Amino acid sequence: MTSRGPEDFPARDRVPVTPQAGFLQPARVKPPGAGPVPVQPLWSAPPKTGKGTAVTVLLTVGASVALLAVAWFLWWQLGTAAFALCGILALVPLGICLLGLRWVDRWEPEPRSALLFAFLWGAGVSVGIALLAGPYVARLFYALLPGFAPEFIGPVLEAPVVEEIAKGLGVLILVFVRRSHFDGPVDGVVYAGTVAAGFAFTENILYFGSALITSGEFGAQLGFVFVLRGLFSPFAHVLFTSAIGLALGFAVRRGGTARIAGAFFLGLLAAIVGHMFWNGGTALVSGDFFAFYFLLQVPLFGLAVTGVLLLRRAEQRLTRQRLGEYAAAGWFTPQEVLMLSTRAGRHQAMAWAGRFGARRIMKTFIAEATRLALTRQQIAAGRDVAANQATERTLLQDITRTRSMMLARSAGTARGLV
Repeated sequence: MTSRGPEDFPARDRVPVTPQAGFLQPARVKPPGAGPVPVQPLWSAPPKTGKGTAVTVLLTVGASVALLAVAWFLWWQLGTAAFALCGILALVPLGICLLGLRWVDRWEPEPRSALLFAFLWGAGVSVGIALLAGPYVARLFYALLPGFAPEFIGPVLEAPVVEEIAKGLGVLILVFVRRSHFDGPVDGVVYAGTVAAGFAFTENILYFGSALITSGEFGAQLGFVFVLRGLFSPFAHVLFTSAIGLALGFAVRRGGTARIAGAFFLGLLAAIVGHMFWNGGTALVSGDFFAFYFLLQVPLFGLAVTGVLLLRRAEQRLTRQRLGEYAAAGWFTPQEVLMLSTRAGRHQAMAWAGRFGARRIMKTFIAEATRLALTRQQIAAGRDVAANQATERTLLQDITRTRSMMLARSAGTARGLV
């Protein structure tokens, strides 16, 4: 069977030119592939069925069971009233983290099923691993470092090692289970950050509950811990574990199990060191937390945000470059490429579609085109070529259908106004 490309699609699969005032034009009726830089016909295999989705569902069920077990443990430890109160308080830093991660994920949103698994893994499985393995790892450190105080070994050595391994395993699972949706460093940051947000949510319940039980009342001690963990440093765990996601994101773009494994251990090392530094860094400023916070933690957070912005801009440039190849083959116009690869263009397109009730259709069109560009990048990098070639073909068919729906809605509205 010969490989097929854009030029092999029959004419009925393409949309004729229907000019719309003030907006992008659909692909012209010239045969795709006739442009100066045609897209290579790489399709050769049928698309894989949703095995990744099925495995994700099974893993999600398992992670949900783990979360229920951890929740039961916390309820048993804290009591009903404290568990409920501290759970409500823990929603505040969780909401801050999820809003930040949603902002990072706006360019090419990840599947909700994968994000749900990431959260459940962090909130349930990772916490369970930390609770079960933590004491044994602490004993190992006590044996290896007999001269160190428990106050140092626990938070500075044992906790970073156990917690980052527990969280990182969830991110590594997503690399292999949802490989088609793990495209680069931005995706890695989103998945790792979601795992970390889940872990921090459950851990905050435990910390808030401990403060409440120790003081015996809803007072200053609980308020101090809430401000410290929930408002001053809600992104702490997200920052640590994002190092793992970032390393894995760069590795998956080049492919190879050995490269991914190496990137995992490199990112894990960075996460552990960062976590150790965060927990023990006050010793560098004579125990002054606020000096440590404003001199070191705040600049570190600023660097992380700057890095995410740079990664997002790189993803936008990649989208423009890869969609430009399809434009040369006749699947998009240059105006569409500009619209799809810039935030201003997307906002303008959504506003235009909103005039005739097609915002959801336009959102689908943007998501499919972005997914197409990232799939093309994977093919160019030689990663899972057969599967990505099949995905490419499916996306082009979906984009053609979505464009037809959007133009039909626009034409129907225009006729109603005449």
